[in-house]
Amino acid sequence: YLEFVSTYIDSISETLRPVNLKIHDNPELNYEEFIAHETLTKFMRSRKGWKVTPAAYGIPTAFIAEYDSGKKGPVISFNAEYDALKGIGHSCGHNLIATCSLAGALAAGEVMTQFSIPGKIILYGTPAEEGGGGKIQLLEAGAYSDHKVDINLISHPGKVADCALMSTNAYVSFKVEYFGKEAHAAAAPWEGINALDALITAYNALSVLRQQTMPGDIIQGHITDGGAAPNIIHAYAAGIFVTRALSKQRLQVLRKKVNKCFEAGAEATGAKLKITEIMGYDDHVPNKALCKISRQVMNALGSDIPSPEMDLIRGATQASTDQGNISYAMPSVSLGFKIDSVEGPHNPGFAAAARTMEAHVAALRAGKALAVTGLEALTDEKLLMAAKEEFNDMLKGLDKV
Repeated sequence: YLEFVSTYIDSISETLRPVNLKIHDNPELNYEEFIAHETLTKFMRSRKGWKVTPAAYGIPTAFIAEYDSGKKGPVISFNAEYDALKGIGHSCGHNLIATCSLAGALAAGEVMTQFSIPGKIILYGTPAEEGGGGKIQLLEAGAYSDHKVDINLISHPGKVADCALMSTNAYVSFKVEYFGKEAHAAAAPWEGINALDALITAYNALSVLRQQTMPGDIIQGHITDGGAAPNIIHAYAAGIFVTRALSKQRLQVLRKKVNKCFEAGAEATGAKLKITEIMGYDDHVPNKALCKISRQVMNALGSDIPSPEMDLIRGATQASTDQGNISYAMPSVSLGFKIDSVEGPHNPGFAAAARTMEAHVAALRAGKALAVTGLEALTDEKLLMAAKEEFNDMLKGLDKV
């Protein structure tokens, strides 16, 4: 289907470009992507055969666009992202992710019609990837299970070479609070319980722990409340912390060690400890059976993605995404594609690069690869079965850990 898909996506490039730029030029934060939501849903309503549900599952900036062949078959889904970063706009290139998924879904729907392929294509509008967990909310609300989705496809731009087997770290963020007792820090310090000392003790313990963590383990944090005045024994101290690891299984092990550091601070000072979870993402586990198709298509379009062994190394990143949670719910592809940028993601320079016509073309090329991957899963029963068997084996492996 590559020739048809490629020709079709090229033919709608000029139509997609204003959508891309509208999202890029109006950066919006977590769950506030109203312009992007309106732009995408309005566009999808204009496409013949697509049924659009705005504000899907009670999330004001989520949406679902469905293309149903009318004949029973597999359900292939694409995820679109469109939230930005505070102060630096689309420096993660989510306007390109939306453009890629939009192109891929439209091309897959067009092929279904032209070649009378049974099944269904679904484009999910997934807000708040940057720390808000929009995909997790949709998963938990039943957005994917209600539609009996078989596989999910997405992409991500970067400054590094193209990759099919993109994996990400698992992470969790949490708030740590210590509660002590005020006292005069000079006249009667023995009457107080120093919450800041508890936090500093824990912070230093984390620094010691880092010497014996594994490659891929990351511990980050900052102090948000460090006391009221230097002549007071501090009754309250708090901070926000993040731990990351290569897998959610390893993250559980690391988190226990990290928690002991915070418990040590409380034990050493007598302060009471409170830990409140904020957000967590699973690591992304790429489905090799599906990624093989994506790699073949990207290379046919001029890329040079290497063998799976090297691709796994190239595609490993210590960043995190809620697409990871999708990969534990169904077979997933997160295709990495390069854009020409001096700076990497989460830098204003990358936001500027994500607006160029060259980046638009790169996103469309990735969209072609995702469309063909989805279409192969629609029409090749053995491929879909292999993808699901691989996914199930991955889940079974978790039970043995």
